[in-house]
Amino acid sequence: MEAEPERGPRVRETEIAIIGAGAAGLSLAYRLAALPRPPEVVLVDAPPGPLRPPARTWCFWEEPGGPYDTALTARWERLRVRGPDGAAVVRSAAPLEYKMLRSASFEELVARRLDRCPQVRRTQAAVREVRPLPGGAEVRGTGPDGEPLKLRARWVYDSRPPRALPAARTTLLQHFLGWFVRTEEAVFEPGVADLMDFDCPQPARGLAFVYLLPLSASEALVEYTVFSRAPLPQEAYEEALRGHLTRRHGRAAYAVAGVERGVIPMTDGRFPRRLGEAVFAIGTAGGATRPATGYTFAAVQRQARAVAEAYAAGRAPVPPAAYPARAGLMDAVLLRGLDTGRVDGPRALTGLFRSVPTERLLRFLDGATGLREDLAIGLRMPVPPMLRTLVELPLLRRTTPGEEAA
Repeated sequence: MEAEPERGPRVRETEIAIIGAGAAGLSLAYRLAALPRPPEVVLVDAPPGPLRPPARTWCFWEEPGGPYDTALTARWERLRVRGPDGAAVVRSAAPLEYKMLRSASFEELVARRLDRCPQVRRTQAAVREVRPLPGGAEVRGTGPDGEPLKLRARWVYDSRPPRALPAARTTLLQHFLGWFVRTEEAVFEPGVADLMDFDCPQPARGLAFVYLLPLSASEALVEYTVFSRAPLPQEAYEEALRGHLTRRHGRAAYAVAGVERGVIPMTDGRFPRRLGEAVFAIGTAGGATRPATGYTFAAVQRQARAVAEAYAAGRAPVPPAAYPARAGLMDAVLLRGLDTGRVDGPRALTGLFRSVPTERLLRFLDGATGLREDLAIGLRMPVPPMLRTLVELPLLRRTTPGEEAA
């Protein structure tokens, strides 16, 4: 009598597996699908529920004509920064544009591209394990109906948020609450994006600003963003937003049409990009979030583009570092300066926008400037406290969040 076949998950095979369909996972799938000869790809999205990333709004700067321009919610060429005293600096970002992309529009654009590429398949599963195998790796998880997933791939890219933050000398949080508001009167300037308004409640250490992006004369996204060690009570964000709208726009009536909130780690810890011989972290878990700004989307695009180009050229498709090493050092100094209170962040950053050409400063914030430009911009910062912090960095012990420093 023949033995009954062993029951278990059917093993699927593919060239590339991408775990997670947030910004990093979707961007990589999009770039791979656009290749002249796309590889076989399986994009593993989390089932509906807490593992799915919430709706997000991403902002970034680049030249006109980017790959996602048709999905943009808005774009601006003029940027405004207000110092702690309320004095404004307005600059043109040309030849760059500041762009807003909402996650729902991005997902729709990527889905249209993937639908035209039969080599890319999508599935849903809660991934619980990625196991290394000779010549690749195996992804294991559970589908929305309880069915098991077992997927073997030559290359695996994991875009899930890190389970724990790495040991670091400084770990702050960027935490924010944003309102999409509609007003009865035309009170906003559609042509100008308020990148940072420091005339708002400041933490004892760290910094805070209000970020207002007008979508029309009567619609805008307004966010209160804080860099500090811990989030605030809900009412603190709401009070800051109400205060800002009253201070800048008087008693104009408004309604809150939508809400965004989030917490982003700001750390000089090292996020490993290589998790195994054929397994890589991408997105925030792969170091794409700039430690001193929280910007992520542009770095995600650089990594996705580099992986796709390497694969097409027959090279090992290893995600590159999102930022040069010197950018990491400068961020570590600034984070430590903010956390110790040595650096007055609002005054320092306002000073940069007043004294550095805008295009160069935006490229600097994106990690795209050269060494000489970085040094010139660094000298515009408060040099004595920054130098003191630079000297002490090698003496500081890296600790995990919550661990008592030595």
